[in-house]
Amino acid sequence: MQLSRRMQKLASLVTEGNRLADVGTDHGYIPIALVQAGKIPSAIAMDVNRGPLARAEAHIREAGLATYIETRLSDGLRELGAEDADTVLIAGMGGMLILRILTEGIPHLSGVEELILQPQSDVYRVRDWLQKHGYRVETEELVEEDGKYYPMMRAVRGQERRMEQAELYYGKAEVQRSPEVLRSYLETKLQEGQRILLKLEANGKEDTARAQEIKESMKMTGCMLSDAAKICD
Repeated sequence: MQLSRRMQKLASLVTEGNRLADVGTDHGYIPIALVQAGKIPSAIAMDVNRGPLARAEAHIREAGLATYIETRLSDGLRELGAEDADTVLIAGMGGMLILRILTEGIPHLSGVEELILQPQSDVYRVRDWLQKHGYRVETEELVEEDGKYYPMMRAVRGQERRMEQAELYYGKAEVQRSPEVLRSYLETKLQEGQRILLKLEANGKEDTARAQEIKESMKMTGCMLSDAAKICD
């Protein structure tokens, strides 16, 4: 199974030997690839919609892995038993939807050792939820694909030191596996902020609340960029 670069990175975050629950599995590509590679013994491919689940079932049968990968129609984690999986993967959806799935699924996570998350938005809210619910972010990964940046993380149960605001937005630099990509992303964010400030100044709005918000964001980004540069050097 040939995965995209983003999916390869997600798959690499799954601990070898763990049983996987892939929530919002769509085509079922990650469970198939991991079982084929012998990295995991089994998986549950879950989706709220019958169409994607049917596609996943077809791909699983074509790969000859129906014995190892089960499919379940499920809204989030509702159909996951407390002892059914060691790893839960939730990727490719908005951060607020991921938060809903995690919050509603708390009773189903008691036997889960790790969460692999890739929110498309509101990433800082996801990191904040993790630290408030007893999870420690052990690994951060930032992938650039087709001109877009995709943050992803591996979290395990354990005490998390309170993350600084910049870390909530961009992750902890010391656990980032792609510091060069992070640095590129932060530089892009600074450039975007500068362009917005120039536009505001051109329209006589350099003293507005919006301009102040951008300046504060750029200051935070600059601090994070300094930390990322130390890791790269």
